[in-house]
Amino acid sequence: MSQQAKEMTTRERFHAVMNFQPFDRLPMIEWATWWDKTIDRWQGEGLACRDRYDLYRHFGLDVYYQNWVGITKKGCPKAPSHGAPIIRTMDEYEAIKPFLYPLPCVNPEQWKRWAAEQARGDAVVWITFDGFFWFTRCLLGIEPQLYAFYDQPELLHRINRDLSDWILKALDEVCSYAVPDFLTFGEDMSYNHGPMLSKPLFDEFMKPYYRKVLPAMHERGILTVIDSDGDVTEPAYWFEEAGLEGILPLERQAGVDIAKLRREHPRMRFIGHFDKMTMPHGEPAMRAEFERLLPTVAKGGFIPSVDHQTPPGVSLANYHIYLKLLREYADKAGAASRKG
Repeated sequence: MSQQAKEMTTRERFHAVMNFQPFDRLPMIEWATWWDKTIDRWQGEGLACRDRYDLYRHFGLDVYYQNWVGITKKGCPKAPSHGAPIIRTMDEYEAIKPFLYPLPCVNPEQWKRWAAEQARGDAVVWITFDGFFWFTRCLLGIEPQLYAFYDQPELLHRINRDLSDWILKALDEVCSYAVPDFLTFGEDMSYNHGPMLSKPLFDEFMKPYYRKVLPAMHERGILTVIDSDGDVTEPAYWFEEAGLEGILPLERQAGVDIAKLRREHPRMRFIGHFDKMTMPHGEPAMRAEFERLLPTVAKGGFIPSVDHQTPPGVSLANYHIYLKLLREYADKAGAASRKG
Protein backbone atom coordinates (compact mmCIF):
# COMPACT_ATOMS: atom_id res chain seq x y z
CA MET A 1 0.00 0.00 0.00
CA SER A 2 1.40 3.38 -0.98
CA GLN A 3 2.04 6.14 1.53
CA GLN A 4 -0.94 7.99 0.12
CA ALA A 5 -3.13 4.96 0.81
CA LYS A 6 -1.64 4.16 4.21
CA GLU A 7 -3.94 1.92 6.21
CA MET A 8 -6.17 3.87 8.54
CA THR A 9 -7.51 2.86 11.92
CA THR A 10 -11.20 2.05 12.20
CA ARG A 11 -11.85 5.43 13.77
CA GLU A 12 -9.68 7.42 11.34
CA ARG A 13 -11.48 5.79 8.44
CA PHE A 14 -14.93 6.67 9.76
CA HIS A 15 -14.03 10.31 10.27
CA ALA A 16 -12.30 10.60 6.90
CA VAL A 17 -15.33 9.28 5.05
CA MET A 18 -17.81 11.33 7.06
CA ASN A 19 -15.73 14.49 6.56
CA PHE A 20 -15.46 14.02 2.77
CA GLN A 21 -11.70 13.39 2.95
CA PRO A 22 -9.68 10.73 1.07
CA PHE A 23 -9.78 7.32 2.74
CA ASP A 24 -7.93 4.02 2.37
CA ARG A 25 -11.10 1.97 2.02
CA LEU A 26 -14.71 2.25 3.06
CA PRO A 27 -15.71 1.20 6.57
CA MET A 28 -17.16 -2.30 6.51
CA ILE A 29 -20.04 -2.23 8.95
CA GLU A 30 -23.40 -3.69 9.86
CA TRP A 31 -25.15 -0.76 11.48
CA ALA A 32 -28.32 -2.76 12.27
CA THR A 33 -26.79 -6.23 12.71
CA TRP A 34 -28.96 -9.21 11.78
CA TRP A 35 -32.39 -10.62 12.54
CA ASP A 36 -32.34 -13.23 15.29
CA LYS A 37 -33.96 -15.65 12.84
CA THR A 38 -31.09 -14.97 10.42
CA ILE A 39 -28.56 -15.95 13.06
CA ASP A 40 -30.64 -19.04 13.89
CA ARG A 41 -30.47 -20.05 10.24
CA TRP A 42 -26.74 -19.41 9.99
CA GLN A 43 -26.03 -21.43 13.10
CA GLY A 44 -27.81 -24.31 11.40
CA GLU A 45 -25.44 -23.73 8.46
CA GLY A 46 -22.29 -23.85 10.60
CA LEU A 47 -21.94 -20.41 12.24
CA ALA A 48 -20.39 -20.85 15.69
CA CYS A 49 -21.25 -17.55 17.46
CA ARG A 50 -24.11 -15.05 17.74
CA ASP A 51 -22.94 -12.16 19.93
CA ARG A 52 -23.06 -8.91 17.97
CA TYR A 53 -19.45 -7.89 18.50
CA ASP A 54 -18.07 -11.42 18.18
CA LEU A 55 -19.83 -11.58 14.82
CA TYR A 56 -18.27 -8.29 13.72
CA ARG A 57 -14.84 -9.76 14.32
CA HIS A 58 -15.74 -13.16 12.88
CA PHE A 59 -16.92 -11.60 9.62
CA GLY A 60 -13.99 -9.16 9.41
CA LEU A 61 -16.18 -6.09 9.92
CA ASP A 62 -15.10 -2.87 11.61
CA VAL A 63 -16.14 -2.66 15.25
CA TYR A 64 -18.76 0.00 15.96
CA TYR A 65 -19.95 -0.05 19.56
CA GLN A 66 -23.51 1.20 20.06
CA ASN A 67 -25.29 2.14 23.28
CA TRP A 68 -29.00 2.87 22.88
CA VAL A 69 -29.38 4.80 26.11
CA GLY A 70 -32.34 3.37 27.99
CA ILE A 71 -35.04 5.87 28.90
CA THR A 72 -37.01 3.75 31.38
CA LYS A 73 -36.27 2.42 34.85
CA LYS A 74 -37.02 -0.97 36.34
CA GLY A 75 -40.72 -1.44 36.94
CA CYS A 76 -41.85 0.94 34.21
CA PRO A 77 -45.26 -0.10 32.84
CA LYS A 78 -45.20 -1.57 29.35
CA ALA A 79 -47.66 -1.44 26.50
CA PRO A 80 -49.92 -4.51 26.50
CA SER A 81 -49.24 -5.02 22.80
CA HIS A 82 -47.16 -3.43 20.05
CA GLY A 83 -48.37 0.08 19.30
CA ALA A 84 -50.78 0.20 22.24
CA PRO A 85 -50.72 3.14 24.66
CA ILE A 86 -48.96 3.21 28.02
CA ILE A 87 -50.47 6.61 28.94
CA ARG A 88 -53.42 8.62 27.68
CA THR A 89 -53.43 11.87 29.67
CA MET A 90 -51.16 14.41 31.34
CA ASP A 91 -52.03 12.94 34.74
CA GLU A 92 -51.00 9.49 33.59
CA TYR A 93 -47.74 10.92 32.27
CA GLU A 94 -47.06 12.52 35.64
CA ALA A 95 -47.76 9.17 37.30
CA ILE A 96 -45.27 7.33 35.09
CA LYS A 97 -42.51 9.95 35.22
CA PRO A 98 -40.77 8.38 38.26
CA PHE A 99 -40.06 5.40 35.98
CA LEU A 100 -38.55 7.54 33.20
CA TYR A 101 -35.34 9.46 32.52
CA PRO A 102 -32.78 7.46 34.56
CA LEU A 103 -29.55 9.07 35.76
CA PRO A 104 -26.96 7.62 35.79
CA CYS A 105 -27.91 5.91 32.56
CA VAL A 106 -24.90 3.96 31.19
CA ASN A 107 -22.64 1.16 32.38
CA PRO A 108 -19.35 2.75 33.55
CA GLU A 109 -17.22 -0.37 33.09
CA GLN A 110 -18.52 -0.93 29.58
CA TRP A 111 -17.83 2.66 28.64
CA LYS A 112 -14.33 2.55 30.07
CA ARG A 113 -13.54 -0.48 27.90
CA TRP A 114 -15.03 1.16 24.83
CA ALA A 115 -13.19 4.41 25.53
CA ALA A 116 -9.85 2.58 25.59
CA GLU A 117 -10.53 0.93 22.21
CA GLN A 118 -11.77 4.20 20.77
CA ALA A 119 -8.63 6.00 21.96
CA ARG A 120 -6.45 3.41 20.18
CA GLY A 121 -8.49 3.92 17.03
CA ASP A 122 -9.69 0.30 17.10
CA ALA A 123 -13.39 1.11 17.38
CA VAL A 124 -16.01 3.73 16.63
CA VAL A 125 -18.39 4.52 19.49
CA TRP A 126 -21.92 5.74 18.97
CA ILE A 127 -24.98 6.36 21.08
CA THR A 128 -28.67 6.42 20.33
CA PHE A 129 -31.42 8.39 22.02
CA ASP A 130 -35.16 8.06 21.55
CA GLY A 131 -36.23 10.89 19.26
CA PHE A 132 -39.05 13.37 19.70
CA PHE A 133 -41.49 11.48 17.46
CA TRP A 134 -40.42 8.00 18.55
CA PHE A 135 -40.74 8.48 22.31
CA THR A 136 -44.14 10.17 22.32
CA ARG A 137 -45.41 7.32 20.13
CA CYS A 138 -43.97 4.75 22.56
CA LEU A 139 -45.90 6.38 25.42
CA LEU A 140 -49.15 7.24 23.65
CA GLY A 141 -49.40 4.42 21.14
CA ILE A 142 -49.25 4.60 17.36
CA GLU A 143 -52.74 5.87 16.49
CA PRO A 144 -53.38 7.99 19.62
CA GLN A 145 -50.09 9.83 19.14
CA LEU A 146 -51.16 11.00 15.68
CA TYR A 147 -54.41 12.40 17.10
CA ALA A 148 -52.47 13.98 19.98
CA PHE A 149 -50.71 16.39 17.61
CA TYR A 150 -54.13 18.06 17.28
CA ASP A 151 -55.97 17.09 20.47
CA GLN A 152 -53.20 17.09 23.13
CA PRO A 153 -50.44 19.46 22.02
CA GLU A 154 -49.60 20.44 25.61
CA LEU A 155 -48.89 16.82 26.49
CA LEU A 156 -46.58 16.33 23.51
CA HIS A 157 -44.65 19.51 24.30
CA ARG A 158 -44.38 18.53 27.97
CA ILE A 159 -42.94 15.12 27.11
CA ASN A 160 -40.46 16.54 24.63
CA ARG A 161 -39.32 19.26 27.03
CA ASP A 162 -38.59 16.60 29.63
CA LEU A 163 -36.96 14.33 27.06
CA SER A 164 -34.69 17.09 25.77
CA ASP A 165 -33.65 18.04 29.30
CA TRP A 166 -32.77 14.41 30.04
CA ILE A 167 -30.86 13.95 26.78
CA LEU A 168 -28.56 16.84 27.67
CA LYS A 169 -27.87 15.39 31.11
CA ALA A 170 -27.36 11.90 29.70
CA LEU A 171 -24.97 13.29 27.09
CA ASP A 172 -22.87 14.90 29.82
CA GLU A 173 -22.66 11.55 31.59
CA VAL A 174 -21.66 9.65 28.44
CA CYS A 175 -19.03 12.23 27.53
CA SER A 176 -17.44 11.93 30.95
CA TYR A 177 -16.21 8.53 29.70
CA ALA A 178 -15.76 9.12 25.97
CA VAL A 179 -17.09 11.54 23.37
CA PRO A 180 -19.08 9.44 20.87
CA ASP A 181 -18.00 9.60 17.25
CA PHE A 182 -21.62 9.88 16.19
CA LEU A 183 -25.09 9.88 17.62
CA THR A 184 -28.38 8.64 16.24
CA PHE A 185 -31.91 9.65 17.15
CA GLY A 186 -34.41 6.82 16.80
CA GLU A 187 -37.41 8.32 15.00
CA ASP A 188 -38.98 5.96 12.41
CA MET A 189 -41.30 8.77 11.36
CA SER A 190 -41.62 7.75 7.69
CA TYR A 191 -43.16 4.79 5.91
CA ASN A 192 -42.95 3.70 2.30
CA HIS A 193 -45.00 6.66 1.05
CA GLY A 194 -43.25 9.36 3.04
CA PRO A 195 -43.45 11.02 6.46
CA MET A 196 -46.22 10.31 8.97
CA LEU A 197 -46.59 13.98 9.87
CA SER A 198 -46.50 17.30 8.02
CA LYS A 199 -43.71 19.84 8.01
CA PRO A 200 -45.76 22.31 10.11
CA LEU A 201 -46.15 19.61 12.76
CA PHE A 202 -42.45 18.76 12.59
CA ASP A 203 -41.61 22.44 12.95
CA GLU A 204 -43.88 22.84 15.98
CA PHE A 205 -43.34 19.60 17.89
CA MET A 206 -39.87 18.37 16.95
CA LYS A 207 -37.65 21.08 15.49
CA PRO A 208 -37.50 23.24 18.66
CA TYR A 209 -36.25 20.28 20.69
CA TYR A 210 -33.62 19.33 18.13
CA ARG A 211 -32.49 22.94 18.12
CA LYS A 212 -32.23 22.70 21.91
CA VAL A 213 -30.04 19.55 22.10
CA LEU A 214 -27.96 19.66 18.91
CA PRO A 215 -25.60 22.51 19.90
CA ALA A 216 -24.26 20.46 22.84
CA MET A 217 -23.46 17.65 20.41
CA HIS A 218 -21.97 19.80 17.68
CA GLU A 219 -19.76 21.62 20.19
CA ARG A 220 -18.23 18.26 21.08
CA GLY A 221 -17.74 17.28 17.42
CA ILE A 222 -20.38 14.54 17.53
CA LEU A 223 -21.96 13.76 14.16
CA THR A 224 -25.76 13.78 14.53
CA VAL A 225 -27.80 11.33 12.46
CA ILE A 226 -31.51 10.56 12.17
CA ASP A 227 -32.53 6.90 12.15
CA SER A 228 -35.82 6.66 10.29
CA ASP A 229 -37.11 3.82 8.17
CA GLY A 230 -39.25 4.41 5.10
CA ASP A 231 -39.00 7.14 2.48
CA VAL A 232 -37.04 10.04 3.97
CA THR A 233 -36.70 11.99 0.72
CA GLU A 234 -39.01 14.83 1.83
CA PRO A 235 -38.12 15.03 5.55
CA ALA A 236 -34.41 15.05 4.71
CA TYR A 237 -34.92 18.78 4.10
CA TRP A 238 -36.59 19.18 7.50
CA PHE A 239 -33.79 17.32 9.30
CA GLU A 240 -31.11 19.38 7.60
CA GLU A 241 -32.92 22.63 8.39
CA ALA A 242 -33.14 21.59 12.06
CA GLY A 243 -29.36 21.07 12.16
CA LEU A 244 -29.11 17.31 11.82
CA GLU A 245 -26.18 16.13 9.74
CA GLY A 246 -27.05 12.67 8.46
CA ILE A 247 -29.65 9.97 7.87
CA LEU A 248 -29.81 6.18 7.97
CA PRO A 249 -30.81 3.52 6.80
CA LEU A 250 -32.20 4.84 3.46
CA GLU A 251 -34.40 1.87 2.62
CA ARG A 252 -34.32 1.11 -1.08
CA GLN A 253 -37.67 -0.69 -1.02
CA ALA A 254 -39.27 2.56 0.16
CA GLY A 255 -38.05 4.33 -2.99
CA VAL A 256 -35.07 6.17 -1.53
CA ASP A 257 -32.50 7.12 -4.20
CA ILE A 258 -29.02 7.91 -2.85
CA ALA A 259 -27.94 9.74 -6.01
CA LYS A 260 -30.92 12.09 -5.69
CA LEU A 261 -30.28 12.62 -1.97
CA ARG A 262 -26.63 13.46 -2.63
CA ARG A 263 -27.54 15.98 -5.33
CA GLU A 264 -30.07 17.67 -3.09
CA HIS A 265 -28.03 17.45 0.15
CA PRO A 266 -24.38 17.65 -0.87
CA ARG A 267 -23.02 17.87 2.70
CA MET A 268 -25.30 15.44 4.51
CA ARG A 269 -23.90 12.09 5.63
CA PHE A 270 -25.59 8.81 4.84
CA ILE A 271 -25.35 5.24 6.13
CA GLY A 272 -27.04 2.15 4.69
CA HIS A 273 -28.98 1.93 1.41
CA PHE A 274 -27.62 -1.41 0.16
CA ASP A 275 -30.79 -3.16 -0.99
CA LYS A 276 -31.13 -6.23 1.25
CA MET A 277 -33.60 -7.75 -1.21
CA THR A 278 -30.73 -8.45 -3.63
CA MET A 279 -28.88 -10.63 -1.13
CA PRO A 280 -30.74 -13.94 -1.61
CA HIS A 281 -30.14 -13.77 -5.38
CA GLY A 282 -26.40 -14.36 -5.50
CA GLU A 283 -23.35 -12.51 -6.73
CA PRO A 284 -24.66 -10.92 -9.97
CA ALA A 285 -27.53 -9.17 -8.18
CA MET A 286 -25.34 -8.01 -5.30
CA ARG A 287 -22.58 -6.82 -7.63
CA ALA A 288 -25.10 -4.78 -9.62
CA GLU A 289 -26.24 -3.17 -6.38
CA PHE A 290 -22.67 -2.21 -5.43
CA GLU A 291 -22.16 -0.77 -8.91
CA ARG A 292 -25.27 1.37 -8.40
CA LEU A 293 -23.84 2.75 -5.16
CA LEU A 294 -20.20 3.20 -6.19
CA PRO A 295 -20.44 6.64 -7.92
CA THR A 296 -22.04 8.19 -4.82
CA VAL A 297 -19.83 6.30 -2.36
CA ALA A 298 -16.67 7.62 -4.02
CA LYS A 299 -17.77 11.21 -3.32
CA GLY A 300 -17.52 10.63 0.44
CA GLY A 301 -19.96 11.17 3.26
CA PHE A 302 -21.67 7.81 2.61
CA ILE A 303 -21.04 4.41 4.22
CA PRO A 304 -22.97 1.66 2.44
CA SER A 305 -24.45 -1.02 4.64
CA VAL A 306 -27.47 -3.31 4.49
CA ASP A 307 -30.49 -1.01 4.48
CA HIS A 308 -31.92 -2.73 7.53
CA GLN A 309 -31.32 -6.00 9.34
CA THR A 310 -30.13 -8.80 7.08
CA PRO A 311 -33.23 -11.00 6.70
CA PRO A 312 -33.43 -14.78 7.23
CA GLY A 313 -33.90 -15.38 3.51
CA VAL A 314 -30.14 -14.77 3.12
CA SER A 315 -28.05 -17.93 3.42
CA LEU A 316 -24.69 -17.89 5.16
CA ALA A 317 -23.06 -18.69 1.80
CA ASN A 318 -24.70 -15.65 0.18
CA TYR A 319 -23.74 -13.48 3.13
CA HIS A 320 -20.11 -14.46 2.59
CA ILE A 321 -20.49 -13.43 -1.06
CA TYR A 322 -21.84 -10.09 0.15
CA LEU A 323 -18.82 -9.67 2.43
CA LYS A 324 -16.42 -10.51 -0.40
CA LEU A 325 -18.03 -7.89 -2.62
CA LEU A 326 -18.13 -5.36 0.24
CA ARG A 327 -14.35 -5.72 0.62
CA GLU A 328 -13.83 -5.35 -3.12
CA TYR A 329 -15.95 -2.21 -3.43
CA ALA A 330 -14.59 -0.76 -0.18
CA ASP A 331 -11.16 -0.77 -1.84
CA LYS A 332 -12.51 0.57 -5.13
CA ALA A 333 -14.21 3.46 -3.37
CA GLY A 334 -11.04 4.25 -1.43
CA ALA A 335 -9.00 4.38 -4.63
CA ALA A 336 -11.61 6.63 -6.25
CA SER A 337 -11.63 8.98 -3.24
CA ARG A 338 -7.87 9.43 -3.43
CA LYS A 339 -8.07 10.39 -7.10
CA GLY A 340 -10.34 13.26 -6.14
